[in-house]
Amino acid sequence: MNLSPQPVPLLSLFSIVIPSWNNLALLKLCVESVKTNSVFEHQIIIHVNDGSDGTLEWVRSQGIAHTHSAVNIGICLTVNQAAALAQHDLILYLNDDMYCCPQWDSKLLDKVQQIGHDAFVLSGTMIEPVESGNPCVSVCDFGRDADTFQEDELLKKYQTLAKADWYGATWPPTLVHRRWWHAVGGYSTEFSPGMSSDNDFSMKMWTAGCRVFLGVGDSLVYHFMCKSTGRIVKNNGRKQFMRKWGMTSSLFDRYYLRRGQAALQMALPEPEETAEFLRKRRLSKLKAWLA
Repeated sequence: MNLSPQPVPLLSLFSIVIPSWNNLALLKLCVESVKTNSVFEHQIIIHVNDGSDGTLEWVRSQGIAHTHSAVNIGICLTVNQAAALAQHDLILYLNDDMYCCPQWDSKLLDKVQQIGHDAFVLSGTMIEPVESGNPCVSVCDFGRDADTFQEDELLKKYQTLAKADWYGATWPPTLVHRRWWHAVGGYSTEFSPGMSSDNDFSMKMWTAGCRVFLGVGDSLVYHFMCKSTGRIVKNNGRKQFMRKWGMTSSLFDRYYLRRGQAALQMALPEPEETAEFLRKRRLSKLKAWLA
């Protein structure tokens, strides 16, 4: 499958998909930041996993579009169910432990217009409180939860934490065109509850012909790093990725997406077939065969 890129209308609003699993305090911050700090008024869609902490009641009381499951069904099923309610051309996947900084949406939309077509995967740039070695994020501690969040300090300083655009967009906040989302089938449910599902989604986009995987350095969100993965039984996403695509996710990230490198142009070039790349690709195929 190889899709032909098409133009995007000048003003395309977002349908923002937010999965949440009993994380009400941070979800409220997330939604409020979208409403307060966005330049445009976007559609918000929340998938409530369980919701017995008051999340389901709150979402209903706010009149927010939502889907619901009685138990946690993982990221893949969650985002696909919520995305089915999308009314706008652009689908944005946002985690509930993210706070959107002012103009985060207009910076993404500016980049969409610069690209000039709908074949892209864009990510905002995260500000995180802890250094993790990730070259795609900025690091500054404004709190680890809703009670310790230093919102005023973040709003004073966030612009100083902008980065240059970077290659390798995969993780939330993730923006794609609805046409491409449906063409590649959203997130693959065989990766439930979700380990390596973002790598798999990017590979599906690459296979379909997308070559723009761009992190937008001045579209900023604060990420509390309040992960739900410690509460679930994880799938072996790396092994699944190898079996499905015949390569390791690390090879794909480094040589195809060029994760973390400065973006010198909009579209990624094809991998350079250096001796090192060819050797690692052969080794990657062997690992996939043995997996």
